[in-house]
Amino acid sequence: MRRRGPALEPLLLSDEERATLTRWARRASSAQALALRARIVLACDGPDVPSIVGVARELGITADTVRKWRRRFLAERLDGLVDEPRPGRPPTIAVDEIEAVVVATLEEIPKNATHWSRSSMAARSGLSKSTVGRIWRKFQLKPHLVGTFKLSTDPLFIEKVHDVIGLYFDPPEGAVVLSVDEKSQIQALDRSQPVLPMMPGMPERRTHDYVRNGLTTLFAAFDTSSGKVITSLHRRHRAAEFKKFLVKIDREVPDGLDIHLICDNYGTHKTPAIRAWLAQHPRFHMHFTPTGSSWINQVERWFGFLTDQMIRRGAHKNVQALERDIRAWIKNWNEDPKPFTWTKTADEILDSLARFCRRISGAGH
Repeated sequence: MRRRGPALEPLLLSDEERATLTRWARRASSAQALALRARIVLACDGPDVPSIVGVARELGITADTVRKWRRRFLAERLDGLVDEPRPGRPPTIAVDEIEAVVVATLEEIPKNATHWSRSSMAARSGLSKSTVGRIWRKFQLKPHLVGTFKLSTDPLFIEKVHDVIGLYFDPPEGAVVLSVDEKSQIQALDRSQPVLPMMPGMPERRTHDYVRNGLTTLFAAFDTSSGKVITSLHRRHRAAEFKKFLVKIDREVPDGLDIHLICDNYGTHKTPAIRAWLAQHPRFHMHFTPTGSSWINQVERWFGFLTDQMIRRGAHKNVQALERDIRAWIKNWNEDPKPFTWTKTADEILDSLARFCRRISGAGH
C-alpha cells in the first residue's frame, strides 16, 4: 500500500501577495531564481492544496525544490523567497553605482571620444576597469561594437516585398525565376611583393599595399530553384551591357518558359532602350525589389560566396587573369549548384521590421 505523508498545510495568498508574486514572475528585470520561486508559490496557492509532485511536473523542476520554497514561504511569507545572506565579504558596489554606469553607457558620450571604453568609464564612475567590464557583460553592453542598418523609404515597399517573396515561395508554373544584379568595379589587385604561403604555425602573409590593374563588372542571373547561374563579364556598366546580358539570358533559357527577373532599381534596368527590348520579348517579366533592400535579392548572397572564396584574397596582374579566375569559379559552381532556402514569409519580414521600428523610434531624436 502506498505510504502517505502528513497532510500539507494550505497555502493561501492575500491579494497583495498574489499581485507582488505575479509581478516578480513576469517582470523582465527579476532574477531568474526569484521568478521561479514566485511561480512555485503561485502554483501552490489555493485551499485545495495542489500536489507537490504535480506542481513540480508543471514547472519542470524537482519536488524537493517545490517543497523547500513552499515551506519557506509559509514560514516567512514574501521575505522568505529572497536569497539568504551568503558567507564571505559582502558586495562593495551599490546598486546605484551599477545603475549609473548602465545609464551613462546608454545615454552619454565621453568628451574626447565617440564611445566609452573601460578606461574612460572607470575614470568617470570611480570604479575599476574590471568592474566596469563585469557590469557591461551582465547587461550585454558593447560600446566598442557598432552595427549598420538602413530602412527603405520606398512608398511601394510592402507591395514589392509581397511580390518578390511570393516568387520565392510560389514560383509560377512554366517559368523560371532569376535573381539578377551586377557586381560592378571588381578590381584586379596584385600585391606589391609576392605572397608568402601558409606554413605550420604561420598563416599566409601578404603585403598591406597593392597595385590596381583594372576593373571588370560581373552580370549574374541566379536561378532560385536550381541554383545555376547565367553570367556575363563586361568592362563597362551601362544599359547597353545590361541589354546584352538580357539577350544572353533569352538565348540560354529554353523556349516556352516565361522568365521572371528580380532586379534592383538601378537606372540601367529602366532606360527607354531596355523597356523597348522588354516590350519585344513578352516572356520577360520584371520584378523590382524595394529601394535600399538588396538583402531581398538572392543573387547578392551568391556574390558573397564569390567574394569570400575567390575575389577577396585573389592576386591578379591584369583584368584578363581576374576574369579567367571568375569564369573558372562560376564553371565549378554550376557543376554542383546549390539553391538557397528562403524561410521567412513576407508577413514575417514586415512584422520583424515593424518591431525594429518600434524599438528605434525616437532613438536618434
